[in-house]
Amino acid sequence: MSSKAIVLDANILIRAVLGKRVRELITAHAEDVRFFAPDVAYADARKYLPGLLKKRGISPEPAIAVLDGLVPIVQIIDGEIYAEAKTQALQRIGTRDADDWPVLACAMIVGCPVWTEDADFFGTGIATWTTDRIALYLA
Repeated sequence: MSSKAIVLDANILIRAVLGKRVRELITAHAEDVRFFAPDVAYADARKYLPGLLKKRGISPEPAIAVLDGLVPIVQIIDGEIYAEAKTQALQRIGTRDADDWPVLACAMIVGCPVWTEDADFFGTGIATWTTDRIALYLA
C-alpha cells in the first residue's frame, strides 16, 4: 500500500454521491491511497444531501446508502482525534470559513493534502487539490 493519503471535504463526499467522476476516482485508487474525512464532513453530507435531492425530485435514501458505502474506503476520523489541532487549524483558516477547521485539522494530523472545491483552504499551508486536478496527485 502506498503512503499517499488525502482528506476529503464534505463537498467531495457529496459529489461522490451525486456524480460518477469523484466516486470513480475514489474507488479506482482505493488500493493505493488512504482516504479520510472528519466525522463532521460525513454529518454535513448527510444533512445537505436530502435537500439537494429533494430539489431534483429524487428520493434521498439511495444517496445516503451510497454515502454509507464510502465508509469502508473513506475512513472517518473522530473529532477527539483532530481536536488537538483545532487552535492551529482555526489560525490557519482564519475568518474565511471557520466551520472548515475539522478538515484542515485532519489534514494536519494525518500529514496530507485536502481534496475540496472550497477556495477557503488555499493559503492555509496545506496542499489543496480540486477535482479537476486530483488525478495528478492520486496517480
